Amino acid sequence: MKDPINLITVETRVHAPVAKVWTHWVTPAHIMKWNAASDDWHTTSATNDLRVGGKFTSRMEAKDKSMGFDFGGTYTEIQPHALIAYRLSDLREVRIVFEPAGGATIVRETFTAETTHPIEAQRSGWQSILNRFKSYVEQ
Repeated sequence: MKDPINLITVETRVHAPVAKVWTHWVTPAHIMKWNAASDDWHTTSATNDLRVGGKFTSRMEAKDKSMGFDFGGTYTEIQPHALIAYRLSDLREVRIVFEPAGGATIVRETFTAETTHPIEAQRSGWQSILNRFKSYVEQ
């Protein structure tokens, strides 16, 4: 990954075993349920070819249809139930670690910051999505 000054890390502890956490993270039907930073957004489609060189995409849209964007990348490393790494289309890198912790799983995402939005806004947005993921898995 790039210079540590450009890296942002967010994490959460999900009260579920790593196998369940992994499945909810990588399955398109699940991704569409949790992948949004707030209740006024949703993911309308998701695809996932989970292999090195495989691609993933998700379409995120405001529920009022005022805006939307595509998010996607290409996998660079996969260690089942442990690690996912990918490169976004703008060449930023992301690493997600799944760490068993008793009956829970720590999910830690580290990503290269982009230059359009403030660092804190990026951290807050990614953390909000991760918090929604936690809530979805634990329900």
